[in-house]
Amino acid sequence: MKRPDQQITEAIAAVRFSVADALRSRVAGPNPDKRVQEILSADGPRWFATDRPIRKVHSDSSMFIGGLRALLLQSLHPLVMTGVAQHSDYKNDPWGRLQRTADFLVSTTYGPAQEAQRTIDRIKFVHTKVQGVASDGRPYSANDPHLLRWVHVAEVDSFLAAYQRYGANKFDQSDRDRYVADMAVIARALDVPNPPETERELQEQLDSYRPELSSTEESRDATRYLTAKPPLEFPARAAYTALVAAAISTLPQWSRSLLGVPYLPITEKFALRPIGDGITRILRWATLPTSPYAK
Repeated sequence: MKRPDQQITEAIAAVRFSVADALRSRVAGPNPDKRVQEILSADGPRWFATDRPIRKVHSDSSMFIGGLRALLLQSLHPLVMTGVAQHSDYKNDPWGRLQRTADFLVSTTYGPAQEAQRTIDRIKFVHTKVQGVASDGRPYSANDPHLLRWVHVAEVDSFLAAYQRYGANKFDQSDRDRYVADMAVIARALDVPNPPETERELQEQLDSYRPELSSTEESRDATRYLTAKPPLEFPARAAYTALVAAAISTLPQWSRSLLGVPYLPITEKFALRPIGDGITRILRWATLPTSPYAK
């Protein structure tokens, strides 16, 4: 017969795994471990060696936070957000975009070069169908090099910011630059022009887009949906709310008013950041024992 302390420990572990599995299955899709194992076990040379920073960042549980931050930040470009609103069904399929992004990152970061290129070609084909006219009369296209670069720099900045704040290990300047350079390899494959190669270039390019960014009806709607209406049951909903709080705490100060998110430095330091630390530790604890990246 099990002792009471053993029963309590097992009950806590069961809740942790349940929460982690609920989030992972929605963010990474069904059977994420099986999909990852298929990619890792496939033969062939990779785009990135096993010691590259991109592999460390993309295997860390902070990516849950980075992914949400990227979606919030990307929504501030009116043409990008119009494309999402007009060509995706994110309200009826709220996890679809995150799942596609997760599969894209796994394939290009860890997969054989052939698999990575297939993923890139598939994305390029989908982009040919994403075009139209925004409410202000401006035409847009997902293959517009300028918009492609905005999506790229917002993602890189978000993944790196989340890792530096909540990742298992912090990068020094050299590794931060190497991570940005790693992501530039993927960007060039997607026909992103002049992707940043260092953290300084990343910040310069990100800042260069600020005059184009604004709060729109579509972006506000997306923000409300991402932050306040997650289609999850408790306790996964509580864990998701913690991820959102952590993502908000890493957003650039200048983006807060556009997103309608107040900047409260004291609250973020003493409440949101500890919440982010806690949820990433739980996710790391629940996923690392079976994660192929840990081997």
